[in-house]
Amino acid sequence: MKKVLLFFVLTSVLSCDIGGDDVVNFTSELMSIESVDIPDEFTFGQTHEITVNYTRPNGCYEFFNFIFQPDGNTRTVAVVDNIFLDEVCTQVPESASVSFNFEVFSTDTYIFQFYQGSDPAGDDIYLIVEVPVVQ
Repeated sequence: MKKVLLFFVLTSVLSCDIGGDDVVNFTSELMSIESVDIPDEFTFGQTHEITVNYTRPNGCYEFFNFIFQPDGNTRTVAVVDNIFLDEVCTQVPESASVSFNFEVFSTDTYIFQFYQGSDPAGDDIYLIVEVPVVQ
């Protein structure tokens, strides 16, 4: 995930200037996923909605995208928010929920690793959820 984060940070820094006089000063940040709403089981060949819940530190944060890193039947998932630096924003933390659709292509159990931040040693922490597949 750290390689993905480095690539993401470099691309977000390079993309801050949208050209002309309309410069938007922002940066991006991986958010800590607190909980997920995910089915207890998947049905092979179907698409299932997965919702992740996290807290934005203040009103300057806005959902940008998900980062997905597949490895066999393991999926590492992170939420990325843009932070608008020149905006006047509420300073109250905000609960947020965002969803994605997951299409089931395998009959093997899926393992999801939802990014939850880093521990004091700098190692990534994940909420791990295993979801079996039925036919």
